[in-house]
This record gives sequence, C-alpha cells and structure tokens, in this order.
Amino acid sequence: MISGGNLYAVAKAMAPLYTAMALGYISVKYLRAFTPDQCAGINHFVALYALPLLIFRMVASNNPYTMSGRLLVADTLQKIILLAILFAWAYWANNRQKKSPPSASSSTPLQWVVTIFSLASLPNTIIMGVPLLGGMYGSMSAGLMVQIVVLQFCIWYNLVIFLYEYMAAKRAVLAKGHQVLPARVTEQISKSEVAMQEKESSTEATQTQNEVCVTIIEAAELATSDQSETSEDETSQPEIPKTGIQVTAKVPDQRVHEETPVPTVAVKVVVSMAMKKLLKIPNTYASFLGLLWSLMASKVGIRLPEIVDDSLAIVSTTAVGLSMFTAGTFLARQTQFIPCGYSKAILSILIRFIIGPLLMAITSFAMGLHGTLLHIAIVQAALPLAVSSFVYAEEYKLHADIMSTGIIIGNFVSLPFTIMYYILTGL
Repeated sequence: MISGGNLYAVAKAMAPLYTAMALGYISVKYLRAFTPDQCAGINHFVALYALPLLIFRMVASNNPYTMSGRLLVADTLQKIILLAILFAWAYWANNRQKKSPPSASSSTPLQWVVTIFSLASLPNTIIMGVPLLGGMYGSMSAGLMVQIVVLQFCIWYNLVIFLYEYMAAKRAVLAKGHQVLPARVTEQISKSEVAMQEKESSTEATQTQNEVCVTIIEAAELATSDQSETSEDETSQPEIPKTGIQVTAKVPDQRVHEETPVPTVAVKVVVSMAMKKLLKIPNTYASFLGLLWSLMASKVGIRLPEIVDDSLAIVSTTAVGLSMFTAGTFLARQTQFIPCGYSKAILSILIRFIIGPLLMAITSFAMGLHGTLLHIAIVQAALPLAVSSFVYAEEYKLHADIMSTGIIIGNFVSLPFTIMYYILTGL
C-alpha cells in the first residue's frame, strides 16, 4: 500500500519539474528575459545535445540480458496495435479529404497520428514512474521502468522522429518540387515505362507506345493550363491541397493500374529524404550506440570509464530541467493558459490516461502477464506524458500546444489516475 512517505517521494519528484517550468514561464511572461528565438535555441540544444546524451547513458547502463521479455512484448504490441488503428484512420481520412479538401489551418491525418501516438503510448516513465511505482510495488519496479525506457528510446522515439522528418521532407518536396522532383521522378518513371513496354512487346508487337509525362505546374499557372488542356484525354493524380504543385500523368489508352509509378516514385523520394535526415540526428546514434555498448559491457562485465560517464552526465542531467523550462517559455508565449483549448485538452487527457492503459491491459493479458508484473505494466501506462515528446513537438512545430497541455495537466491528474489503476488491478 502507498504510505505517506511514498506520496512525499512522488511530490518530491514532481516539485523540481514544476519549479523549472515556472521559472521558464516567469522569465518570458514577466521578466522578458528571453526572445522567441532564444527560447527556440534552448529547445534546440535540448533536442540536439542533452536528450541524446541522456538516451545514451540510460541505454548504455541497462543490462539487455536480464530484461523481461513478456513485458517488453506486451509494451511493443500496445504500440503496434495503436499505430495500426491510427494509420487505418489516416488512410480513411485521406480518402475523405480528396472529396472535401481541408482548410489551410487544419492538421493532416498523419500529423494527428504522431500526436495521438505520443500522447497514448509514451509516458514519463523515469521521472514519475520510478518514485511512484516504487512506492506501490517496491524496488523491482525501477528496473522494469528502465527497460521500458530503453525500448522507447531505441525504437519508438526514432519512429516518431522519422515521421516528423517524413512530413518535413514532404513539405520540402512540395514547396520546391521544380527543384527536387523532375530529375528523379522523370528518370525512374522512364525506367518503369521502358520495362513496361518491353514486357508488352512480346505479346502485342503493334500496340501503340504508351507515354507517361509528369508535369510540375506552378499554382499561378493552373488556370491557363486547364484551358489549354481541355481537349486532351488525361488522367490526373489527386491534387495535394495548399501546396502550389500539381502532378499530372498523361496516359493515352492506358489502364488505371499503370498510373501508379507517379505517386510511388514521389513517396520514395520523400522517404529517402526523411531517412537521410534521420541518420544525421544524434538520437539515432545515441540509442543504437548505447545498445551496442550495453550488449558488450554486460557480456564481459565492464563499465564506462568514470571520466567519460561524468563528462556525459554533466550535459545529460540538464535534459529534463531544460525540457520543462522550455515548456514554461512556450506556455508564456501563448494567449491563454491552455493553448490548445479545453476540448483538445480533455481529449488529450482521455487518450493519455484511458486509451493507453486500456490497450496495455489488453496486450498484457494476451501475453499472459499476471500478478505484480501485470499491475506494473498497466499502471506505468497511466503515467503522465513524457517531457521529451513536447521537446520534439516544439522542435518540429507540430501540436506543441497539445503536448505542453498534456504535460501541465497530466502531471496534476496523473496521481489520482495511477492510484485508481493501482486499486483496480489489486481487486
């Protein structure tokens, strides 16, 4: 049972977080100590240096040979099921948007996929999980929390960053399509066209040669181009709204399934750009270098030299405090205390504290977890949103208002929710 001393330990862990956030809020709101560019610079430092070093130290200090396989599989299944549901919804929403294009200010389905996934499945496991679950289940919970964090850093945060980079690369391609697409798209489409013609020439020697043309048209020229091409028989790919670029495939006497190279090649270009950018991000190297070191060090029984560990620690320890500080500066720059609005705030709380634990309970039962391990799996899924989720949302300028609200309100309401799940799992 949770004692008064355990509750004090939780409050003691939460107080520094709110102290850092309050300092950031006061510094911008009242003292005018930082400009928006300086606030962005602090957040960029956290994303580029502090968090990667924290990730490396967390992953490198873990022993991968003693990890709880069933718990990690249950945690992985929770996220895979959630992603499958979200991507299925995004596919449906994209098809719907083709019929009624959204407004310029609305978010795309993929943007909501990243935000909802972060809200539902990336809890603040270390800062809140260790003291809170330690008071509930004892010291064994601390090691399990570290294991879940290692999995988050090595797989799920890299996936989130990849999706952020994918959306950024897509915007870059659409904004500079006349510079990025023509050479690559034309070359690849020409190859696919030649292969298609060679395949068909063996059975239909007299068939008319097919032509596939990809035309990148500036938004200002759309009106005149429509008038000049009304007499041509053409099949157009759906126009991506608000981009200023239209991709048109002219396919005389051609079947519908032969038009697929145009969007397929465009997606390949965007994915290639996102992967190249991901490989330049410190988080990717920090997580996998930390994993490689832990595999080797745990096998032969060695540790990082103290001089190296202390050098990493002096920067990595700033990650959490500065993350909360930037959340405070972000809040101070908004016109209202809950910048995303009350409806989105309530929805984010429901996603964080209801949907996430419910999915975790389902996958934990499916993996045969029981007893204390089952209780820990469910309760840790009801912890507040991870601070690093806000850092990345602010870095990529995507739903940072929702993430900051999820952290601020989530830290307040997490204690009653986790106690509720603690009681329910003990029945």
